[in-house]
Amino acid sequence: MLRLPAVAGRFYPSNPAELTSLVNKYAKKEPGNAPARVRACLVPHAGYVYSGHVAGAVFARVALPKKILILGVRHFPRGEPVAILSKGAWRTPLGDGEIDASLAETLRGECRLLQEDSVAHSAEHSLEVQLPFLQVLAPGFKFVPVALGTLRYEDLVSVGEAVARVLAAQSEDVLLLTTSDLNHYEDDATTRRKDRKAIDQLLATDARGLYDTCRKEEISMCGLGPAVAMLTALRAIGAKNAQLVRYATSGDVSGDYDAVVGYAGMIFH
Repeated sequence: MLRLPAVAGRFYPSNPAELTSLVNKYAKKEPGNAPARVRACLVPHAGYVYSGHVAGAVFARVALPKKILILGVRHFPRGEPVAILSKGAWRTPLGDGEIDASLAETLRGECRLLQEDSVAHSAEHSLEVQLPFLQVLAPGFKFVPVALGTLRYEDLVSVGEAVARVLAAQSEDVLLLTTSDLNHYEDDATTRRKDRKAIDQLLATDARGLYDTCRKEEISMCGLGPAVAMLTALRAIGAKNAQLVRYATSGDVSGDYDAVVGYAGMIFH
């Protein structure tokens, strides 16, 4: 299957040269911060003009392997709630990113909840916007796309535990690339206060704490599901060190502080 781009020209440039230049700008390496091997990272997925600099700051700090497992969101109520694509490629203006069929099949074998489903992925931007970064910064990579539309805690834990088993069994490095924006469409001060509470749970690698905090504090973190699954996997493989690389809100770009979205970029060792 060839999955065609759904948000090129809207969330990121459709011109290949412009897109490559923008990725290189956002992911420019800082002196003294050499790329490091990490087990996982969390990046936002808004339009590049708003959150590209946050995602790029993370990608600049990560030594990207050739295998990437992407946990994204299913924003739209279509398709399976735990959806994977196991074969084919995803196209962007920079070419085709190949799905790692072997890794995908291994993950499907470990997680009975995963369903093969192109519908859940067809219009979903959270995974797509990561691919140009990977195409520029890690040529030749292969990936596995997973879109989570469920917020049932038990299901998210089940996905995370399956991911942990797969990561632990791999002979090659696999990056767990998780994508989420944070609080949505409240004023800047409220969003920063709420986001800090979510970030504290992410830094503690506490899946249950993050889930309960977002529910109790009404933090509209769209990628809560992927983040809970990621934290579950990290705890299972003994990765407990987390670092906040960059935080911003859309107000930092737009100048509109009345209704913003929060963005965090994090890495996990």
